[in-house]
Amino acid sequence: MTHDAKHFRCKVKDRIATIALDRPERKNPLTFDSYAELRDWFRALVYSDDIDVVVFASNGENFSSGGDVHDIIEPLTRMNMKQLLAFTRMTGDLVKAMVNCGKPVIAAIDGVCVGAGAIIAMASDLRIATPRAKCAFLFTRVGLAGCDMGACAILPRIIGQGRAAELLYTGRSMNAEEGLGWGFYNRVVDADHLDATTRDMARRIAAGPNFAHMMTKTMLAQEWSMSIEQAIEAEAQAQAICMQTGDFERAYSAFVAKEKPVFEGE
Repeated sequence: MTHDAKHFRCKVKDRIATIALDRPERKNPLTFDSYAELRDWFRALVYSDDIDVVVFASNGENFSSGGDVHDIIEPLTRMNMKQLLAFTRMTGDLVKAMVNCGKPVIAAIDGVCVGAGAIIAMASDLRIATPRAKCAFLFTRVGLAGCDMGACAILPRIIGQGRAAELLYTGRSMNAEEGLGWGFYNRVVDADHLDATTRDMARRIAAGPNFAHMMTKTMLAQEWSMSIEQAIEAEAQAQAICMQTGDFERAYSAFVAKEKPVFEGE
């Protein structure tokens, strides 16, 4: 999961994978290659036993400036419909891979976080930002619809329909204070504390029952399209499965012994 990454940074330590786009001199834009490699990396993550949490980090005081103007936008103007649809499906597949990877994803957002970068932040499970974070869904600024990579489905569920509509229609930046107040950011911390705060949250999650975390993430995604009755039944089945894990027994034994449980993810 680490040595094969060519178009983004990736390191794994203490069962936490930290990834970041790696073009800080241009505020970390995405390219065709980095889109595809990130998609494939998150798809493979489902089968990884050595990673429990992913941190999608900033690099050089910025998260991502979105699709590269020269490497992506310009070539798109010369593509036919079949090629364009292949591209838009590929970018959407990155979001689907993040949602379905089975691991909690934490976005650590500093500076510029726009376009597809904002989508990556949106598709993460948790978001921690600095006061200088500027998040914008810029698609209308380049003559496109705001409905890109699942934005019209996911963003309203995070911040509400009206607020999402404003950002998607206007393409304006959401500042850190707005993002925190609207529930987009879980926390806003000083830039000097961003990495430490994110790592602390990642460690806390990684120390938990990771099979159960996978089940939680699965239900958070699948229950969007369920009725209340369907969701309650799905959660009943999910919880019954978790009750068969060793971590459930470990938690009980630790409680009886008045100790802190040590989970093993199984």
